[in-house]
Amino acid sequence: MASFDLIMPKMGESVAEATIIKWTKNEGDKIKIDETVLEIATDKVDSEIPSPFEGTLVKRLFNEGDVVQVGAVIGVISSEANASVSETPKTAAPDIKQETKKEETNSSSTVSAPKTATNNNYGDSTKFYSPLVKSIAKEEGISLSELDGIKGTGQDGRVTKADILAYLPNRNKQSSETKTETTTTTTTPTKSAPVSVGDNAVIVHRPAVSVGAGDEIIEMDRMRKIIADNMVMSKHVAPHVTSYVEADVTNLVQWRDKVKKEFEKREGEKLTFTPLFIEAVTRAIKDFPMINVSVDQTGTKIIKRKNINVGMAAALPTGNLIVPVIKNADERNLIGITKAVNDLANRARANKLQPDEIQGGTFTLTNVGGFGNVMGTPIILQPQVAILAVGSIKKKPAVIETPQGDMIGIRQFMFLSLSYDHRVVDGSLGGTFLRRVADYLENWDVNRTI
Repeated sequence: MASFDLIMPKMGESVAEATIIKWTKNEGDKIKIDETVLEIATDKVDSEIPSPFEGTLVKRLFNEGDVVQVGAVIGVISSEANASVSETPKTAAPDIKQETKKEETNSSSTVSAPKTATNNNYGDSTKFYSPLVKSIAKEEGISLSELDGIKGTGQDGRVTKADILAYLPNRNKQSSETKTETTTTTTTPTKSAPVSVGDNAVIVHRPAVSVGAGDEIIEMDRMRKIIADNMVMSKHVAPHVTSYVEADVTNLVQWRDKVKKEFEKREGEKLTFTPLFIEAVTRAIKDFPMINVSVDQTGTKIIKRKNINVGMAAALPTGNLIVPVIKNADERNLIGITKAVNDLANRARANKLQPDEIQGGTFTLTNVGGFGNVMGTPIILQPQVAILAVGSIKKKPAVIETPQGDMIGIRQFMFLSLSYDHRVVDGSLGGTFLRRVADYLENWDVNRTI
């Protein structure tokens, strides 16, 4: 009887694992080729995994909520319609592989499977944990709520092996502090979570919230929980500073009005302002490459990025935001940037982005003007060190200097605001970079051809 392994597929160069959201097929169900077997999530992108084989699903090797490494066997499919779990010899092999993996990840000690670990279903958490982190947590008897409270320094705030090992020596101290706090605030309970900033540890208290008659309690969806965690993490990791400039973009507006119809007819693409902003940003980053950096986990080293990968915040129909990334934006001309922007925005709204397309950003642009706002103070998307917000373009009366003297005219103005990490970006660099972006927009060539 032929049987086949269903493998967690590779979903991008920088994607190493995914979380199983939902199995659409149960054990014993028949499956056709390319029929969806399960749904997975990588950060903010949800994807469907189709079956490359026709047959019967005889074994599911992971549960919903489990984090699975790319390339791991997640199920077994039999080619015969009457196959059963007990008749399939290959179903035992993945269990052996998993047991071997557990032994390898715990080579320094033997897991004694304490009772506290069996009661901890880490798959119930809204956060992503690697199998190694889960293994260490089980061995040390760390509860789910305690694990959720550990500050992660990995990508998108994930808890790494180093984070959990660094947490263990101070665990008893933090637990006693939390216990004392809970005892003394029985009338106003708060939820505390330890947050590490550099070598210091602080306790963050979530305020108690009363629920009144008629109030509606809405459970956050998975993406909103991830966004909330990332935003809180970013504010704790990076001291935010925001600078503002107002730019006269009259030439830019007039040029776009002049060429947009011809551009759409020739290229089959709408020419929005976003590609123009991204081009100005990439030019300014080349002038000030220390904006295109990250701070390592120790907080003492600066990583200067070679590539300029610009993320653009896109609003989804659900109200959530996602940030697809234009890789090597500085190597594209305006036509290439425009096509990339439109493609990523359209597929983001249709939930068809690939996991790798929201990874690897080095700088982010968000257009708050699309909501009618004149300016904003965006939160940095870690591990980047800066994010630019562009406001709506408004007509204003302005003084125009001419050889014949000053005169009053109607001009197009917009605000740009740059939030940056003050650990590595000082006001001089942040302000000068922002001014340079505005200069590129103000000095747009009205005779430019594309």
